[in-house]
Amino acid sequence: MSAPITAKGRHVANAPPVRLGASDFRREIEKAELAGVEKSAMVLRLTLGDVAALKRDRSLAVDDISFAHGEMRFQGVKIVSGGLTASELQIENAPTA
Repeated sequence: MSAPITAKGRHVANAPPVRLGASDFRREIEKAELAGVEKSAMVLRLTLGDVAALKRDRSLAVDDISFAHGEMRFQGVKIVSGGLTASELQIENAPTA
């Protein structure tokens, strides 16, 4: 297995993880909705760094992020943070739209 390649084309053994942002998460949520998945069946599993960046993102509308009942949501999708090396949108076993 080869090492990750940087923007300059050099191989690095310990390249930093790619940081995802709100537009990436929004695009993944929209793709899942177009595929017929309800937001209640989606979970955004984010790295701690991506959660911190999302909380500090001043370009987001107030309605995009909510904190209620002990959980954080982005565009109505529950966020679970930490415990992984790359952020992803997971679809739980639930009925589709």
